[in-house]
Amino acid sequence: MPSAEIPTLDIPLETYTLPNGLRVTLSEDHSAPVVAVNLWYHVGSANERAGRTGFAHLFEHMLFQGSANVGANEHFELVQRAGGTLNGSTWLDRTNYFETVPSNQLALALWLEADRMARLLPAMTQDKLDTQRDVVKNERRWSMDNQPYGTWWERLPALAYPEGHPFHHSLIGSMTDLDAASLDDVRQFFATYYTPDNAVLTVAGDFESGEAKRLIEELYGPIPRGVGRPPLPPMELPATFGRTLREEVADDVQLPRVLLAFRIPPFGTEAHYVAEMAAAVLGVRQGSRLVRALVREQQVASDVHAFTYDLPKGADLLVVDAVARPGVSAAQLEAAVAAEVERMRAGGVTAEELERARALVESGFVVALQSAGDRADQISRFACYFGDPSLVNAQVARYQAVTAEQVTAFAREQLSEDNRAYLVYVPRDGADAVSDADVEAEVLATRALGTTVAGEVAA
Repeated sequence: MPSAEIPTLDIPLETYTLPNGLRVTLSEDHSAPVVAVNLWYHVGSANERAGRTGFAHLFEHMLFQGSANVGANEHFELVQRAGGTLNGSTWLDRTNYFETVPSNQLALALWLEADRMARLLPAMTQDKLDTQRDVVKNERRWSMDNQPYGTWWERLPALAYPEGHPFHHSLIGSMTDLDAASLDDVRQFFATYYTPDNAVLTVAGDFESGEAKRLIEELYGPIPRGVGRPPLPPMELPATFGRTLREEVADDVQLPRVLLAFRIPPFGTEAHYVAEMAAAVLGVRQGSRLVRALVREQQVASDVHAFTYDLPKGADLLVVDAVARPGVSAAQLEAAVAAEVERMRAGGVTAEELERARALVESGFVVALQSAGDRADQISRFACYFGDPSLVNAQVARYQAVTAEQVTAFAREQLSEDNRAYLVYVPRDGADAVSDADVEAEVLATRALGTTVAGEVAA
């Protein structure tokens, strides 16, 4: 059967830079009367210094505590009263803030973001810091410390990245470091990183370019650029771990869980697109190798999936995440995962498998772009990471360029035993017998946490 013609993406983009260094991308689309404003700051937990872990995420909370012109939480009220939605999120290497509003509210969304970029510090108080510190500490308790398997998303980076590497430490931070954060720390962090020359602004959806440019120039143009940012420590790492890493955690869980990480090339490289296809072949959706083998045929796993972190500096991670069925030991599950990885390495990947994986990845990417908010976020991502928002239009072609032979070669080189990091959760001694309801609850918990951590930590 002849192959269908490959569609190309052609999202309209207009890009320019203000004299203060703010990079702006406009993307008009009048198909629906909504507009998205999306602001990425190139700062995340990787920029935190020793003794101040969790600061980037804490700071994200502080940005919703008002400015010289906006009261605490009034940012939420103004956007929601206008019929819009908003939020922010923090990741290892960036923090973003975003609103989607009715078209006639573009000025409000642009003003709110410009106002807190320019006038946050006068409104920052010790009371607000103390309140948000408690909020973040509670977030840590419910999302990690008191959540089944919740510690995986600080244990896995700590296992996979060497001590001292910017991605090694916890994104949400330690209780000790959060307690140590002072108001001066907050002010210094803001002055260093929340500057127009360390940000990208994207406006996508239903707006008129001339009016948007006028508003952006008026609201953001007077904000002074920063005075420089401290460089990150070296990010480069060898292509593999060089040996098998392993950590076993006895936790208050009822089912074993195995997280298997592989070091892979950074996001944005040609090799990373190959790695994404390998992850999709292994563990994306019900037709993937791991789901068919471990869940349906062998029935040793109740849930399994694979994903990449998508980090553009140093080295990225491909992760296989499997939860055991009742009665299956951690060793059995670990062996079954490893056997399926070895089967891919030995037998390679077929063209049919690659086409399925490619279709899933491409459709997920393209469908998300139909939303003004997601489109703005993707544009900001490529503008922030690579200085080139037009890369959003190149993604489908880059996925199409991957061959089955490349995925097979990747599996043989990068999924080897000397490039594996196992994080294994086992029930503590004396754990209760599990019911079907217990299984379902823990699988849902792992899925929720996986979704959050693979993308971000939201406000």
